[in-house]
Parts: sequence; C-alpha cells; structure tokens
Amino acid sequence: MSHLIPADPGHEVPATAARLGFGVPGYAHPLVAPTEWAELTRPGAPLHWAVLNVARGPGSRRDPHCLTAAARLRATGVRVLGHLDLRCGTRPFGEVISDANHFLDWYQVDGFCLERCPVDRPGLPEVRRTAATLRALLGGAYLVLGQGIHPHEDYMELADQLVTFRGSWPDYRWSQVAEWTAGYPPERFCHQVHGVPRRHLEEGLRIARWQGAGTIYFTDRTAHPDGRTCTDSPWTALPGYWDEIVSRLGPRVME
Repeated sequence: MSHLIPADPGHEVPATAARLGFGVPGYAHPLVAPTEWAELTRPGAPLHWAVLNVARGPGSRRDPHCLTAAARLRATGVRVLGHLDLRCGTRPFGEVISDANHFLDWYQVDGFCLERCPVDRPGLPEVRRTAATLRALLGGAYLVLGQGIHPHEDYMELADQLVTFRGSWPDYRWSQVAEWTAGYPPERFCHQVHGVPRRHLEEGLRIARWQGAGTIYFTDRTAHPDGRTCTDSPWTALPGYWDEIVSRLGPRVME
C-alpha cells in the first residue's frame, strides 16, 4: 500500500518532517540569470544544494562566470553539484567520469547530480560503479540521483538523496509514494514540482512533508505555452513567489 496524503488539512505534520529546504535543479547561465544566482546567496535562505549545469555538463572549458557563481555559493555553505547526464544508462562510463573530473578541476564542486539515472534493477551495477568512482575522485562527495520517479529501493545505498518526484502540479496533487520510502528519513528525498500556483503553495508544502521529502523545489513556471515539453524550461528562472516561499520555509540552519 502506498502512503497517501491525509485528507484533513488540520492534521499535524510530524516534527521530524517539518523543516524543508531547496534543491535547485540548475538555473540558466549567470550572465543570463544574474538575479537567480544572486538570490541563492541570500543570507539564511534554506538552500540544501544547487546544480551547476554549464552546457549540459561542465562545458568544453572553464567558464569564469560559472566559477564565480559557484564560489559565491560555496562561501555561504551551500553545496554545489555538477550536472552529469547518464542518458538513462546509455552514456559511456568514460564520458561521465571525464565530465566529473572537469567539474572538480574547473569549479571545485561538492558533489554531483546524476540526471536521467536508471531506475530499474538491471541499471544498478553501472550506477553503482559510477557512484563508487565519483566518491573515489572526491572524498565526501554528495550524490543526488535525479530520477524523477521512485526507483528500485537498492538505489538508496548509492546516493545521499534521490529525486523521487519531478513533474507538474496536477500530477503532484494526486501522487503517492512507494511504501519502502517510509523506512528512510526525509533528508534522503527531493521533490521538484513545476506549475505550482501561488494559492496552492501551502498545500504543496503539506504534501511534501507528508510524503517524507526533506528537499523541494516548487515553481509557478511550467512548460512552453504551446504544449511542447522542455525538461529544463521550468527550472531556469526564479519562481514568481520566491520571496514568499523562502519566508515560509524559514532560515537555513547551518550544519
């Protein structure tokens, strides 16, 4: 049986699931989105991590603007994660590790977000190999698996956090979580939701808490108005209610 959201809006949220923070999927280039990158360094913003995606990865050379943006974030105690695209398990291992090395050499990242990560049991051995190599390259590397759905439970042993929901607000409102997630603390899970109206922010936060997610990213931005889907488009700019959601989550607790 999946864990459903309690119907009673007045039902008290467990204290262990009460504190939420942001996991930022990756804004546009700092020259294109200077306000977004500046806001991430706001004192006390409850930010757990932010993904650096220079050009579908680290790019072909060190970008001084991205280096500065990453350094400013790290100076505030925020983890900066390099974007590594696994292409659903089809990308050659050597390419992935080469990108990881560039992220480390050029931007001194704190870990990695493995996007389009496999979700099924057959994909486990290669992801395990990749995760072990990344941790060997960077001791203490923080790893996030950006799967966007609930994978096989054994992926939990490979990373610090899993993105178990990435999608639209209508889908999120009726979503359920896999039963096995109840055995793990909220800091192991992240939800990223686009198209969340301002009037439904509190409902969204309540869903995240009851489904056991400790990290979120909600935005009112969505896919292209003509209906085409673009994975990156909802995440490249600040939500229209950034100030409000920062205020709702409260100040970041320094670890």
